[in-house]
Amino acid sequence: MNFVSYVFLAFYGVVFSLYWLLPHRKQNLLLLIASYVFYGWWDWRFLSLIIFSSIFDFVCGKLLAHIKSRRSRQLVLSCSIVANIGLLGIFKYFDFFSASFARLCSLIGWNFSTPLLSVMLPVGISFYTFQTLSYTIDVYRGQLKPTHRLLDFMLYVSFFPQLVAGPIERARSLLPQILLPRTYSGQQVASGMTLALIGFFKKMVISDNMAVVVDSVYEARNPDGLAVLVGTWCFAFQIYCDFSGYTDIARGISRMLGIHICENFRLPYFAVSPSEFWQRWHISLSTWLRDYVYVPLGGNRNGYLATLRNLMITMLLGGLWHGASGHFIVWGAYHGGLLILYRVVESRSRRQTNVNADAGITRWLQAVIYFQLTCLGWLLFRAETTSQAADLFLALFQFGPIVDTQDLSPAAFRLVFLAVPLICFQVYQFQCNRMEPWQNWPVTVQAVFYSILFYLIVVFGSPTTNEFIYFQF
Repeated sequence: MNFVSYVFLAFYGVVFSLYWLLPHRKQNLLLLIASYVFYGWWDWRFLSLIIFSSIFDFVCGKLLAHIKSRRSRQLVLSCSIVANIGLLGIFKYFDFFSASFARLCSLIGWNFSTPLLSVMLPVGISFYTFQTLSYTIDVYRGQLKPTHRLLDFMLYVSFFPQLVAGPIERARSLLPQILLPRTYSGQQVASGMTLALIGFFKKMVISDNMAVVVDSVYEARNPDGLAVLVGTWCFAFQIYCDFSGYTDIARGISRMLGIHICENFRLPYFAVSPSEFWQRWHISLSTWLRDYVYVPLGGNRNGYLATLRNLMITMLLGGLWHGASGHFIVWGAYHGGLLILYRVVESRSRRQTNVNADAGITRWLQAVIYFQLTCLGWLLFRAETTSQAADLFLALFQFGPIVDTQDLSPAAFRLVFLAVPLICFQVYQFQCNRMEPWQNWPVTVQAVFYSILFYLIVVFGSPTTNEFIYFQF
């Protein structure tokens, strides 16, 4: 069930109308049923996976709270990790690693046939798997007390606004909101509607219109270098508005239900370094990888070279999380390389000078430079295969006939028409250091702003609605 559909609007309208008529415990039951209906709309058979994962980790949490033996607690945690990663591996990675192993064997002269499962990837499995894993790990670490209500925990795992594309919520944040009663607030509902409206605008007006340019470039046989450049810039805005648009809608409709989920984006294209970028982009995933991969590996505690190694391993796993394909691993390695490069350069520059280089025009120049580096990574991300990524990278340095012998001016116009207003507004957000500055505007100004957004969605919304990009992960 896509957020950008009349079916979802009708579905949410029914849920919202009934929700505030019910007491707390029945609200939770309604949300759980609604979440399973929402998820089962794609394929009801995969409900068994999310139900199994929920019950299994609920039991693991209870056991971790009662078992005192360190070895037994480690065994319970291991069972949780193996079960969750095992399911993720079977459905998402088995065929990739099986085929890769067969190709490796052929390179050394072995004719080795490996089985392929060829199963469909359950939507959102990467998100809810990491969500349940964080619960058992936090309980094991003593950072969280396990919940004693199975249905509440099942709702935590399957809460429909953020179920299929995040943010990846931590139990310490979301579970208390599920366990405690919620009160209706007209101001909260209005705030949520505004945030959702902005999400719809990002998705329908910017992302889906950018997709037309991106698809024409990345599906062409021999794209020109200028076409690849424009297409990659367009993809940078497409994926940002697609994913952050989903997050805005998810946070908005959750807020209307009295539940607050975490901020997942904070003006990522204004970052001046890879570390700052990952503090602004897909924040829930980057902090998850930091807390459950990078820090357990040793973080920056075991020396300079060990820190660089841990950064690379973490980013490789982050790339693999996005998909079972070589180009995602290369994308993760690329960002790991950027983190290492910037860390080496910054450590040397700090030894040489104490001048603050982050002020004024210098910072914006650094942001522009890093945006280009980010876009190079997006080329790797958007390509279907590593070989196509290599071809597109080489095409960047070949300026010949325009893609499909057509003029690129319509694509460039679409890029400027859609991206420049967004950039200007985000500069305003950056300068006032508020992600939702409209909340402080006069009522009349807010009304005009919302009316303009609605008008733009109606008039300039793409006639073709694409699935959200992160549904495939």
